[in-house]
Amino acid sequence: MNPTTQNFNEILQTIQSSKQKALQQVNSTLIELYWKIGEYISSKTIKEHWGKGVVKELAEYIKTKDPTLKGFSDKNLWRMKQFYETYKENEKLTTLWRVLSWSHNKRIMRRQIST
Repeated sequence: MNPTTQNFNEILQTIQSSKQKALQQVNSTLIELYWKIGEYISSKTIKEHWGKGVVKELAEYIKTKDPTLKGFSDKNLWRMKQFYETYKENEKLTTLWRVLSWSHNKRIMRRQIST
């Protein structure tokens, strides 16, 4: 390998490494957002008896106010609530939810429901 190619490969590896770190940070931030939304909806279902109708209104409100936002359907908002409730009292899983992708967390929640 010639020196120029080696230098270029080093730069490419640096770019790819930084890209991976950025994606991990984005994932972590989204997971924290889903946790906060789930916590909020969980609290409202207990204190103010929010049900499917209110959560559907919330999803429609989000869509109307910012049509560019994706992933905040009423079904996904309920998943966020489920996400929060699945992990909130399970110390073994508490550290996991922050590092796993949303897809992995959904799989864990499905398993929790079926057991």
